[in-house]
Amino acid sequence: MIRILILSASIVSLTCPGFAQSIARVEAANKAALREPSRDGYLYAVQIYPYNDGALYRLYAAPGRVSDIALQAGEALVSVAAGDTVRWTVGDTTSGSDANKRTHILVKPFLAGLSTNLVITTDRRVYRLQLTSTSATAMTAIAWTYPQDELLALQRQAQAAKAAQPISASVEVERLNFNYRIGGDRPTWQPVRAFDDGRQTWIEFPPSIAVGEAPPLFVLGDEGEAQLVNYRVSGRYYVVDRLFAAAELRLGGKKQKVVRITRVNSPAERRAGRGL
Repeated sequence: MIRILILSASIVSLTCPGFAQSIARVEAANKAALREPSRDGYLYAVQIYPYNDGALYRLYAAPGRVSDIALQAGEALVSVAAGDTVRWTVGDTTSGSDANKRTHILVKPFLAGLSTNLVITTDRRVYRLQLTSTSATAMTAIAWTYPQDELLALQRQAQAAKAAQPISASVEVERLNFNYRIGGDRPTWQPVRAFDDGRQTWIEFPPSIAVGEAPPLFVLGDEGEAQLVNYRVSGRYYVVDRLFAAAELRLGGKKQKVVRITRVNSPAERRAGRGL
């Protein structure tokens, strides 16, 4: 009786509208995610897919033929799982060495007309493949391009180039004046130093400035009034196209942090009676 009841419940669940809709949604999602080989995607005998996490990649295979799934150079294989391990042979090998070492997953069906899936996990990503066997046609190999990796590499190159650029042009190093006092509060973004060359002033911050909110700069007038001054940011530096006697960096609301930067006249300037 219990078995009959369980069987009846299973039949009802399979025939209810909700179950059919769920199956339809799964099939639609898989169909939308499936990437088929394309004419433009071939490089000689290798079909090259752009890698996207969550996509399904089609591989056509044939009995008596081995198809090669080539992973990214330097990528370490973690595991390979196939839906049908009885009628499909799945193995792996490597080519190259050191940074150019590359893993290859080799698949071969025993019969035509088979279909299964393959999941490959590595130390970098997951590959999900749909394997289909035909009577004669087989894809020799498939591989991937990695747009996200290429974008990150371009971003790193741009950041390195930006970091290598001078913070200002035509700076006379011998004229640099480092006679500045930094006082007031001691937030994590407190400047390391300030200096000028007689024309421009630079304020150097610690690396932590990159992960927090940057404070605005105010120049103090003769009567102590604060005036927001124009400056530009170059890496960890504020560059001000003028000199000032005193300035403040302010950040926060009720508990505002204030750091004062004061220029100390050199002995030669004091003897000449010069100041700002």
